Amino acid sequence: MRAEGAIGRDILANGTISDAKPAAPKQTPVEPEQGARGPKHLPTYELTTHDLPPGYQFEAWRNNFAPMLEFDEPDDVTVGFGGKQVTWDLGCLAFSRIETDALGFVSLPGHTRRDPLDHWTLTTLLYGCVNTIAPARTFEGSAGVVQVHTLGRPFEGNITNSEMLMLFVPRDFCTEVTGALNAAEFSNLSTGMGRLFTDYMIGLAKRLPVIDEAELPALVAATRAMILACASPSADHIEEAREPIASVLIERAHRIIQARLFDPKFGAESLRRELGVSRSRLYRLFEPFGGVMHYIQHRRLLDAHSALSDPTDQRRIIEIAEQHCFNDGTEFSRAFRREFGCSPTDVRSGQKADLPYKPATDLKAYAPEERFGVLLRRLHG
Repeated sequence: MRAEGAIGRDILANGTISDAKPAAPKQTPVEPEQGARGPKHLPTYELTTHDLPPGYQFEAWRNNFAPMLEFDEPDDVTVGFGGKQVTWDLGCLAFSRIETDALGFVSLPGHTRRDPLDHWTLTTLLYGCVNTIAPARTFEGSAGVVQVHTLGRPFEGNITNSEMLMLFVPRDFCTEVTGALNAAEFSNLSTGMGRLFTDYMIGLAKRLPVIDEAELPALVAATRAMILACASPSADHIEEAREPIASVLIERAHRIIQARLFDPKFGAESLRRELGVSRSRLYRLFEPFGGVMHYIQHRRLLDAHSALSDPTDQRRIIEIAEQHCFNDGTEFSRAFRREFGCSPTDVRSGQKADLPYKPATDLKAYAPEERFGVLLRRLHG
């Protein structure tokens, strides 16, 4: 929940709680991993209340967020308060991963705060629930739903024990984004495009620890395109976000396929329905992988290879084949040999226990939103 203006400051405004209390923790910079010629990773700041005595944890957490929110004090602060925040400085944006115990919050108008901030926050919960009371509406959010708040107007609410991802967007970030978020403020982006933005934020949280500063312009451009496509969907905005949207859809499709790997009824139509895309869009997404069904079979064969290579798995080959949706042993052996150049019996006997070797691809030349697709295409061969 920390806004751009707060990044890199001490947790407490004066650097200590008082002379009688332990020194306040500071926003600890995570030093970029940088060799003599290596990449420089993005500036990262980490804060946790767990380093403080229980009686001072809530005060530290409250002061950390004082530039943007006021927190209701719990009935008993002596029992401790759990909070952890990791923030990445993206230059003209900021991104945080936050874990917090349950609390109540209120945002005051900018002129009454010490640091008048007017940013938007786009928040998606990984678990937990939040209830917001805004001037014109009340809305609730749960895991997987993107919520839009503005720090320039008053609101209040409460949140359960939660983990969330939060993107901070300054008011002057982009004229088009300003219009889109003005229209969406104090609401849930619960459309199909909104759910895509949730997946995008989850992917962003995974990638940020390894992204270097040279990639930041492409990352910010992709994020801008995704905000517009999800908050104000139009043909132009969706086309502009085509590459990051495709990467998000492929990643989501991979998770769906992995979850339904052993379902013999699962196929292209099932995947299309779960992704919520048209047939033509689905086929275009999987064209680089040889088609939807080819990719699904490829994932099943990889999993079967892993089972056959496991010396503790004593099932018969036909049982493994049937689990992976092959009802005919001959068909399974034929498909397996096409994929790996050896038979299931060879792998089971240890003659071909290792998966085929492929050298790693240098992905630094690709924009961040393109890398997952490039990697999948390389794995596909």
